[in-house]
Amino acid sequence: MIDVHDLHKNYGARRVVDGLTLAVPKGEICGFLGANGSGKTTTIRMLCGLIRPDGGGGTCLGLDILRDAPRIRLQVGYMTQRFSFYEDLTVFENLDFVAAVYELPNRREAVTAIMDRMGLADRASQLAGQLSGGWKQRMALSACVLHKPQLLLLDEPTAGVDAKARREFWDLIHDMAADGMTVLVSTHYMDEAERCGRIVYLSEGKLVVQGTPDEVAKGSGLVTMEATGTNLDEAARKLRAMPGVEAAAVFGSELRVAGMDRAALEQATRSLDGMEWHDVPPGLEDVFIHLLSQTGSDAV
Repeated sequence: MIDVHDLHKNYGARRVVDGLTLAVPKGEICGFLGANGSGKTTTIRMLCGLIRPDGGGGTCLGLDILRDAPRIRLQVGYMTQRFSFYEDLTVFENLDFVAAVYELPNRREAVTAIMDRMGLADRASQLAGQLSGGWKQRMALSACVLHKPQLLLLDEPTAGVDAKARREFWDLIHDMAADGMTVLVSTHYMDEAERCGRIVYLSEGKLVVQGTPDEVAKGSGLVTMEATGTNLDEAARKLRAMPGVEAAAVFGSELRVAGMDRAALEQATRSLDGMEWHDVPPGLEDVFIHLLSQTGSDAV
């Protein structure tokens, strides 16, 4: 579905995407991770033909991203970070407008069918501006798949919605992937990244690591340890100042530390009395924080 190589994109003197090569097979849900400013949105816009790369090339849906950008735009679904529909139109009117733009035959039937599938039928006459964040995202997703694209590009689609709405949104994504749709989705939520078949991490426009969530976590080389005890917040504060400790955070009744140097980490944890430490497998969030600490210039 996606096969691009050596993509470059500059904005003035700043290189936003720097030699990116990416392949996504049919039916995969691929998670796109990275700090703000790492090049995720720019890459997505190049893939769907909204902006032209300054270098490199490849195909999306088998179409050349340089020569066939208009054809690609008609055959992908792209959901932006911001809600980009008319808030003074109803749910039905917004979807009907999108169907008209795509010149769908029997568009009323198509709109009714997608509202039924997405659970929007009871809200057809509600103004889009009156929807909650979760329902807005559901309507936006409906608009993106109304023309039955083979590839869905989602740019932080669940930002700002509650946990229940996020889970329901991802259930819909997996249902569509089971029907053969390919999904490339950027996210900052690690529980969402864990639901992807493969994740790709960008830093300063470059691909740093990719693989299944389990492969990325195990291959990070990160050492993580946990302990229970008292005064955990104070213990975490002390640990953060010690050599070899990249992160120290409290999760409920447990304190977790992480770093790449086991000897330094063990020396730091031994300095705290009354705490028994044990190794735990690194999670994606641990790895994400570690990667951010290695490339701190990304974060804004």
